[in-house]
Amino acid sequence: MDTVRLDVDGRGVATLTLARAGKHNALSAQMIAELTQAAARIAGDGAIRVVVLAAEGRSFCAGGDLGWMRAQMQADAETRRAEATKLARMLHALNTLPQPLIGRVHANAFGGGVGMMSVCDVALGAEGATFGLTETRLGLIPATISPYVIARMGEARARRVFMSSRLFDAAEAVELGLLARVVAPEALDAAVEAEVVPYLACAPGAVAASKRLARMLGPNIDEAVIAATIDQLVAAWETDEAVEGIDAFFGKRKPRWAG
Repeated sequence: MDTVRLDVDGRGVATLTLARAGKHNALSAQMIAELTQAAARIAGDGAIRVVVLAAEGRSFCAGGDLGWMRAQMQADAETRRAEATKLARMLHALNTLPQPLIGRVHANAFGGGVGMMSVCDVALGAEGATFGLTETRLGLIPATISPYVIARMGEARARRVFMSSRLFDAAEAVELGLLARVVAPEALDAAVEAEVVPYLACAPGAVAASKRLARMLGPNIDEAVIAATIDQLVAAWETDEAVEGIDAFFGKRKPRWAG
């Protein structure tokens, strides 16, 4: 794998690292495929007890790769749907890992990066990080990530930031339920380790069953919901606003709705 790394220590703690630092860990087609592959490996490895989702570079995850999104708008309908499905399936694979997934959010996360945080069972953030669901600035919508963002924040809190593309800091991310807590950057590894250690004293099967139970009792994210979000993403890619928003970004100009 070129865009992610998977390392497992002697305790059975796996670290899944986003390793596309030069592109701020934006979710490209290759990264989506490799994250799906890594999730399958983790889920099938009974020796892995806990998973840490981390990232390299100056950002945790900048969201969807804009070149990838631009390519989808220029593709035929079948290709668009296939690519949207791959993204949705990757998020589902991470969300349904039998092992607990702990997010180590060392820096900024936008759009799909907020979705990556939301599939974690707990996410810890560093002071100074900035977050935002920025899709509507580009004429797009937070479609495939939406079930996980709403599940994490709750509808009322999510609606504060879901549509406006407003950026918010780590303290507000805690208030919104996106982060469990915020620590100084130099204390982040210790905070993550404090979340990992208790699981090593727990029965792995009981942990997995408890996680399934929590998902069953929480918001329903079934095949119908996932399919609906795929439909929404495909439809958004086909709008005039999306074309204008992406073209404006690459043209380094304001889109027409921004005055």
